[in-house]
Amino acid sequence: MLELKNICVSFRSERQEKIFGTTRTQVLFDVCLSVPQGTCLGILGESGSGKSTLGKVICGLLKPDKGEVKMDGTSVYGSRAGRKNLQKRLSVVFQDYTTSANPRFRVKDLIGEGLAARERKNRERLDRQEETRKLLELVGLDESYASRFPHELSGGQLQRVCIARAVACQPEMILFDEAVSSLDAHTQVQVMDLLLDLKKKLGLTYIFITHDLTSVTYFCDDVMFLYRGRVTEHLPVSRIADTKDPYARRLLDSIIDFEEDDCHEAV
Repeated sequence: MLELKNICVSFRSERQEKIFGTTRTQVLFDVCLSVPQGTCLGILGESGSGKSTLGKVICGLLKPDKGEVKMDGTSVYGSRAGRKNLQKRLSVVFQDYTTSANPRFRVKDLIGEGLAARERKNRERLDRQEETRKLLELVGLDESYASRFPHELSGGQLQRVCIARAVACQPEMILFDEAVSSLDAHTQVQVMDLLLDLKKKLGLTYIFITHDLTSVTYFCDDVMFLYRGRVTEHLPVSRIADTKDPYARRLLDSIIDFEEDDCHEAV
C-alpha cells in the first residue's frame, strides 16, 4: 500500500561561519520500507534517530532530497495529484494531544474537523451530530462528551477524541507519531486495544512511530529499527528475538534485563 525507496533527507546546518553557508547535515540515509494493506508497521528508534523526520516524509509534509514515496503505485511528491491522493487516504495522530486539540473547541468541533474533511473528499453533506455520536461510541465514549472542552478530559479520553477525529475522514491508513508515549502504562494498553479493534473493524493500515519496543511487540505486525538515520533491521515482530542486528539486540536485552529486575524485586 505504501512504499518508500532510498529516501535521503538533509537539513541546512545551523552553525556555519558564513551567513549563506551551504553545509548540510544528513538525517536519513537511503531508507526503504513497504507497508502492505491491513498491517501495522512499527518504526522504532531513539531520540535523534530520524523517525519523526521520516514521519513527515510519509505524511507528505517534507519532500526528500532523494528517493520516492508511493501510495498504491502513485508517487506522492511527483505531482499535486499525488499529494491529494495521500491526503485523502492518510490521517495522523500526534504525540501531544494537548497541542493538537484547540483548547477553545468542544469535542464536537474537534471531531467536526475530520468530518469536514470527509465532506470535502466525498462531496456530501453529513449529519454532524449523528456522525459525532457514532464516532464517540466507536472510541468508547458516550455522546455526553461532545459538549466538553479538552481541559475537561483525561489524557486517555482526549487521545480517544483525537483518534475519533482521525477516523472521521475515513482514511485507509493512519500514522501514529508517539501517540501513546505521553499516557500512563494502563491507559497505553487501553488505547492500543482500541486501535487494534478499529483496525479490524474498519480494515485500516497503521504506521506506529515510537521509541518503546514493548509497545511495538504488543501492537505491531512488523518492526523497522532506525538508528542514526539508517534502517538496521526490518522483520516480523514474531521473529524479533531472532535479530542479529547489534542495535536491535541491545534494545531487546535492555527490556529482558528490566523485566528480570522487576521479577527479582517482586520475589
